[in-house]
Amino acid sequence: MKIAMLAPIAWRTPPLGYGPWERVVSLLTEGLAVRGIDVTLFATADSVTRAKLHAVAPGPYEEDKTLDPKVWECLHISELFERAGDFDLIHNHFDFLPLTYSGLTDTPVLTTIHGFSSPKILPVYRKYNRKTHYVSISNADRSPELDYIATIYHGIDLENFTFQETPGDYLLFFGRIHQDKGAAEAVQIAGQTGMKLILAGVIQDRDYFHSAVEPHLDGVRVRYIGVAGPELRNKLLGGARALLHPINFNEPFGLSVVEAGACGTPVVAFNKGSMPEIIENGANGFLVSDVCTAAEAVRSLDAISRRKCKKIVEERFSRERMVEDYLSVYHKIIDKKV
Repeated sequence: MKIAMLAPIAWRTPPLGYGPWERVVSLLTEGLAVRGIDVTLFATADSVTRAKLHAVAPGPYEEDKTLDPKVWECLHISELFERAGDFDLIHNHFDFLPLTYSGLTDTPVLTTIHGFSSPKILPVYRKYNRKTHYVSISNADRSPELDYIATIYHGIDLENFTFQETPGDYLLFFGRIHQDKGAAEAVQIAGQTGMKLILAGVIQDRDYFHSAVEPHLDGVRVRYIGVAGPELRNKLLGGARALLHPINFNEPFGLSVVEAGACGTPVVAFNKGSMPEIIENGANGFLVSDVCTAAEAVRSLDAISRRKCKKIVEERFSRERMVEDYLSVYHKIIDKKV
């Protein structure tokens, strides 16, 4: 079985900091390689993998503004499809654009849909529906207009997350600084509980940051510490009393929610999108409706077993489980069972 793994090129694979799609691609690629699967990773030239690496983009365009994203995306995608005959299957993690190449090859294409940035991209997915194969990352993120071969939840590298039985004295917001992710609501929740709040993540909307977050930063009660790499991420997640996830959109998955659980940290999340599929209310966190009910949930955190949080992640969201699920789908497609 020869698999071509198409990663995004906004960030390195695996990313040094932010880059959730690239992180999932890396975890899957490495897991397959360990299993002895012949995988070629199409990613940026500075990417790190034990699989075969093929690159045309010299680096991530988000880190090198001399690179035109459209130009290097086209070169990146075409490089794979011009070699499509070398592979038994192409696994696309690059959203909708590679689908427009899929009719030019007999090699089957599997696309993991990491989320719909806008309903405007659906026409592409509709055109190639049943001509290619789609995996959803949660049942909540499925479009009724599309057919799916499976729902496969993301898995994480459990060995890189340290369980902490006794947390620190702060709440954590870990994610993009954007209205969708609810950074301002996290500040409000912390304010109602009187607890300290640490915010970490890439500033995706600077106007939002300056107007809704920055005025509340005092360096003591509310702190923004920037983007956290793997080591700091592990320390922050494990030391938090809870991860606050007051999202304002229907999130397709939510890696940080699972990563927090691996450290034993419960999550208080707005009940939207995939959250009911990841959080068992009262077991590894609380599903809430607004800032006030979130603050009440924070006051009830003693009812949550941190060991139970970790156990749920081990049972449902391991890298090994994700690899097994994808291998099953690969075999179905290659063996023409679907």
